[in-house]
Amino acid sequence: MKASPKRTQLLASLLKQSEGPTLEFKRSTGELVGALHTLCGYLNTAGGTVLFGVNRKGVAEGQHVSEQTIHEITATFGKFEPSPNIHIQRFKVKPGHEVIGLTVDDNPESIPYTFEGRAYERVGNTTRKMPQGQYEKLLLERAHAKRRWENQPAAGVKISDLDRKEILRTRELAIQQNRISPDTGRSIPEILDRLGLLTDGKVTQAAQMLYGKKFLPYYPQSLLKMGRFRGTQVTGEIVDNRQENLNAFQAVREGMAFLERTLPLGARFPKGKIFREDHFPIPMSALREILLNAVMHRDYSQAGGYVAIAVFDDRVEIRSCGDLPTGITVENLRGPHSSKPRNPLIAGAFHRTGAVEVWGRGTNRVIDECRRIGITPPTFEETQGFLFVTFKTNLIPGSQKGTEKSKEKGKEKSREKIIRLLQSQPTLTTQELIIHVGLSKSGIEKIIRQLKKDDIIKRIGPDKGGHWEITR
Repeated sequence: MKASPKRTQLLASLLKQSEGPTLEFKRSTGELVGALHTLCGYLNTAGGTVLFGVNRKGVAEGQHVSEQTIHEITATFGKFEPSPNIHIQRFKVKPGHEVIGLTVDDNPESIPYTFEGRAYERVGNTTRKMPQGQYEKLLLERAHAKRRWENQPAAGVKISDLDRKEILRTRELAIQQNRISPDTGRSIPEILDRLGLLTDGKVTQAAQMLYGKKFLPYYPQSLLKMGRFRGTQVTGEIVDNRQENLNAFQAVREGMAFLERTLPLGARFPKGKIFREDHFPIPMSALREILLNAVMHRDYSQAGGYVAIAVFDDRVEIRSCGDLPTGITVENLRGPHSSKPRNPLIAGAFHRTGAVEVWGRGTNRVIDECRRIGITPPTFEETQGFLFVTFKTNLIPGSQKGTEKSKEKGKEKSREKIIRLLQSQPTLTTQELIIHVGLSKSGIEKIIRQLKKDDIIKRIGPDKGGHWEITR
């Protein structure tokens, strides 16, 4: 078989990664049984790929592959319960030698999976047997999976009513993150089906909340409220007030753009460095993590619910409708805790893009980041059917929204942020920069063009598979 450029690039991309939660190398199909245990672990966590013909150092040595080899592999698939969708790929690495890839997507509604009657889970780069108690708990949750609000059909919503560009953006990022099969086509129904967002061919309410373009009058709970208040109470002067009905991905982008416009920006030039270091009173990474959690885990079944961002002179509050899942308390959020998403389909779509993990570490990272820069970690409070996350700060002056000076600072900040990102992660794509920086596609592309024109960055290789280089 002849190796296609697309397959060659895909294999090269996989080999650049280290073994971890979603990737494992096997020298040959002689290690098939262990690989199938790993696939079972992937199915019970976040999906992933096993490559045969790759040594532990990530070098593709390949192996002889016959039709009998493929038959022996596929014959074992019947030992999984329930029956998974396993994608097989073959990569020619040298004459007579190929690498075989087995990929599974995560499917939260079918968990737990077993292989030969035993459940496995993936923890870091290790596959282990799942504890019996955990297995039984997952079985009970699966029994109730069909009655969640998010997986019910969205009344009157057709596939054509969804945001096609947003769906394709999810596909692209998920492939880059190795969290969906690279064989997934650009057909919108196929992508939605892979994401578990169709029920008998009908659009689910999760799909509507993730990718919808029209929400009123039937889905008012898509509301995002953003407000800047002078003083410390909502009764004070309203400096900025916005309320929009948005899909989940748009809500995160718009919310972060609002925070970056609203919070004051301090800066310093560290000795020996050429780039200015920007400082918000609260780390943007921490705010983004909390906003992501608010959007993913809120109770969408309440038509009067919403997510709100409120900025006062002494604090920032992010509120989301709904109580914490059973067994999770606000005290748990301050330490190690399990991940129990209320909306696994919605959370799963964000996870596939690389925006979040699935291990319940988000609030811990937020606390660590706040302590790292010397500010008080946020407080968590459940009250009146909402979860409040509050960041205390005394460094928020009046809003500078609309001034030419603040606009120029914003442009300069985004430009320097892109340079820093490309320095540390030269393979970032435009879509990934959109998520990291919080600008629109046209805004990112405009900055990239100017950076290239100023001879600050240059592109090495093609758009897909290439990388950026900082020239000065």
